[in-house]
Amino acid sequence: MSSVPERSEIDAEYKWDLESIYATDDEWEAAYDAVEEQIDELASYEGQATDDGETLLSVLELRDEVMREVSMIASYARMRKDEDTTDQQYQALEGRAMSLSSDASSAASFIGPEIQRLDREAVERMVESTDGLEEYDHYLDDVLRMADHTRSAEVENVLAELGEVTGASGDIYGMLMNADLEFPTVEKPDGEAVEITQSNFTTLQKNPDREFRQTVYEEFYDGLGEVHNTIGTAYKNNVKADVQLARIHNYETAREAAMDGPNIPTEVYDNLVETVRDNLDKLHRHAELKRESLGVEELRMWDLYMPMTETETPDVEYETATDHVVESLGTLGEDYQNRVAEGLESKWVDVYETQNKRAGAYSGGTYDTQPFILLNWQDDISSMFTLAHELGHSLHSQLTSENQPYVYGSYEIFVAEVASTVNETLLTNHLLETVEDPTFRRHVLNEYLERFRSTLYRQTMFADFEHQAHQVVEEGGALTPETADEIYGDLKTEFYEPAVVDDRIAREWSRIPHFFRSYYVYQYSTGISAAVALADRILEEGEPAVEDYLEFLSSGSRQYPLELLEIAGVDMSSPEPIQRALDVYDEYLDEMAALV
Repeated sequence: MSSVPERSEIDAEYKWDLESIYATDDEWEAAYDAVEEQIDELASYEGQATDDGETLLSVLELRDEVMREVSMIASYARMRKDEDTTDQQYQALEGRAMSLSSDASSAASFIGPEIQRLDREAVERMVESTDGLEEYDHYLDDVLRMADHTRSAEVENVLAELGEVTGASGDIYGMLMNADLEFPTVEKPDGEAVEITQSNFTTLQKNPDREFRQTVYEEFYDGLGEVHNTIGTAYKNNVKADVQLARIHNYETAREAAMDGPNIPTEVYDNLVETVRDNLDKLHRHAELKRESLGVEELRMWDLYMPMTETETPDVEYETATDHVVESLGTLGEDYQNRVAEGLESKWVDVYETQNKRAGAYSGGTYDTQPFILLNWQDDISSMFTLAHELGHSLHSQLTSENQPYVYGSYEIFVAEVASTVNETLLTNHLLETVEDPTFRRHVLNEYLERFRSTLYRQTMFADFEHQAHQVVEEGGALTPETADEIYGDLKTEFYEPAVVDDRIAREWSRIPHFFRSYYVYQYSTGISAAVALADRILEEGEPAVEDYLEFLSSGSRQYPLELLEIAGVDMSSPEPIQRALDVYDEYLDEMAALV
């Protein structure tokens, strides 16, 4: 019998309040029907969008209205499905929502090409002569910037309609990993039977019994091996779609296409990979320190998640964790802290792992809803840090929604990971300053070091992997599961040089869902780099730095990502913040070495 509870066994106070979006599924259906009519109305403007400034303003406002409603429809359906990924009713609702989103994108696809047929001077004259259109000045600049990579309205319409098809590989992978694939149940050292899941795998890898860790590791990766060809085929097709779409839009590479959307120079990617590779000695030092702390002759792959402490991670109940997190964020001011406390009391968070619930964690919601956070709580320090991380995203969204119009009411992932990691850094600082228990402190320090390792080094390794995988296809090669294993295995060997890298770990890439959202993971690494610089400034300078940071959080996408980070006080066009983060990592290794 599974030790993971059914959703019905969880108290309502630990579940998110999706009824705040739509009280019933019937309300969702009514909203769906209403926005379908608006989509038809939006499509009727094709060929007329730039007749004059008033018409353009009407089109943009109608598009925003449609997209606001579609995002709520899609968000509700997705989160309902994530509660139980096997629930066919909500699978169907999510499928319909995806189709609706595709229809809305298709209906709006003429807007960009019609604006791009004008020259910049004509657009500026239109803005100057039309009250209200100036709100869209940055948006219009962005549209004009992309003119060379936008096809005709007809082609863009077809591509929008094919959105479900081009994204099918990720959907197939998600259904396989979250619903269909079952990992075995193993017996813990105390005799308790536990089912291995995507959510608890990392937790089980922290068990002090080394033989048990090895068993979990082998059973998990052998389970992945049984569907290796399926995952490999899905990933190959995902990469091929990236490459073809990039070429259709006149880009030389998929990376260039992915990074040009948010206007991030590819040099930022190269700076990251090169700087991290130049500092692999620090990661090797961490691995060697872990080997010594565990007292083993060889560090194996099932040892990597083990804390450098003599005890298992202390239990941290959810309520205790929320107290720590709220207290730590007082550094960002009373208003920020109160928002966090009120959100935690207002059912933002779906706390506990349940049968067939989506693995992992995320912050969701839309411009017009409260934030929502999905967790799979494991009563450990790692879960507490994950809560702080997701709250960073949620507060970023809330402040943006309150201070920006819808057109700038979201933000690029490149800046999103800054907000989440600043929260982690402030939590670490707070815990090390206020908690006296030496065991707890060692675990906090270990957790922060592990997050450095898994964010700055591991995500950079991931970024290197997916870039190499895309290059295989771009150069006309075959991206087979074996090719992916070879690329990943070589990287794992290089990054974890002091450890023994076995054949099973070469399949680790196949358990990473972010690879189906290409050129995404590098932003975790750049995010932690920027966050370290900002947290240092906040802790050293106080209110002036906090004001700049909150202005950054409130700016949404009103400027390009690198410009937004300059508001907060960091220059990510330079490798300096990355090197600074790596130096901080080394300083924490010094502290941990002394403790161990």
